[in-house]
Amino acid sequence: MIKLFVGLGNPGPEYEFTRHNAGFWWIDAVAEALNIKLVMDKSYHGLVGRTSIQGQPVWLLKPQTFMNLSGKSVVALARFFKIEPQEILVAHDELDIPPGEAKLKLGGSHAGHNGLRDIHAQLGTPDYWRLKLGVGHPGIKSEVIHWVLKKPSLDHRIAIDQSIARALTALPHIMAGEMDKATMKIHTSKPARPKPPRPDPVGP
Repeated sequence: MIKLFVGLGNPGPEYEFTRHNAGFWWIDAVAEALNIKLVMDKSYHGLVGRTSIQGQPVWLLKPQTFMNLSGKSVVALARFFKIEPQEILVAHDELDIPPGEAKLKLGGSHAGHNGLRDIHAQLGTPDYWRLKLGVGHPGIKSEVIHWVLKKPSLDHRIAIDQSIARALTALPHIMAGEMDKATMKIHTSKPARPKPPRPDPVGP
């Protein structure tokens, strides 16, 4: 069972609508769905909310440390409440997935994501769950930093919001610890790809 839901992002209004804050968008959606209010807690260096599911406490966390120090916030809460790495789910933006798609995965590399890199280092293990929210790739490695710190186009933002909404439908499975069912639901709920336009008939 997941006991700690984390959304990664950067604090401050200048970052609120940037691609790097997709994890924050997910946590906000979960908080709304579960009717949880997030409040600043300096002990855990982030915005924190709590509820109870089947008699078990469940935490929501938006680190306010900036992305590259996300692990400081995650570990502070996880260690205090004795939450194991496999009981943590971290939602984050994913360059290698197109907008509108999401993937659920346990473990793996940080793939250069600074938030995951710090969580890896602070937890001492990569064995926690990730919800990868596709934001697409600019196509050029040197443009990645500018890309994630920029607002997505309207079409991309709508697609990302749709992937968040679909991932929310797996929340009951995640809460119940049915990660296989949650994974199947998230991975098979992909947006329909638009059909290419038909060419106009060529006249004689």
